Amino acid sequence: MKISNKILGLTLVAGLLMSCETENLSGEGMGVDNNPNLAGTYVQEDQMGRPAVNTVFVSSGSKDEFNVTIPSEQNESFQPMFESTLLALNPGYTTNALGMDASTFTSALATDVLNVSLDGTTTFYDGTNVLTGRALTDDVITVELLLIFGGPDFSENPDFSDDHVDSNDKEFLSSFPYLASPH
Repeated sequence: MKISNKILGLTLVAGLLMSCETENLSGEGMGVDNNPNLAGTYVQEDQMGRPAVNTVFVSSGSKDEFNVTIPSEQNESFQPMFESTLLALNPGYTTNALGMDASTFTSALATDVLNVSLDGTTTFYDGTNVLTGRALTDDVITVELLLIFGGPDFSENPDFSDDHVDSNDKEFLSSFPYLASPH
């Protein structure tokens, strides 16, 4: 099994757990009946499908509301805020390298989910594939900076278009959990 398939499985499990609303989970059919670690009431407290999107684009007074809004309602509720923030960050924004104008780009961002390609490349952006998932080696923050500040060909605002963190400080593991132990 490829690492990306394992990541897909983990992403789906995490998504299931994150999608639990304030209902009490009885555990029926979910294998939680006899597991005290999984029983109880689950409440979504944070929304971070795409790293830094919530942090940057949701105003501090709206974070709690955004974090509990289901993704299918996020665009309608938060896209205007995202667009206003984008244009405040980059007043010269016209389109990005994906050809998205401010409204289109912020509509994509406002629905904060991590898409997963089941039959293609899993990547945040590899020069061809865009937002089809996220590999551990993807430089997500630099890609986001490029899409916000880099303009139609990634050449605009070079001082703002790279976080200058080009690799991990430790190698990824070849088996689950794939991430190296923290220092």
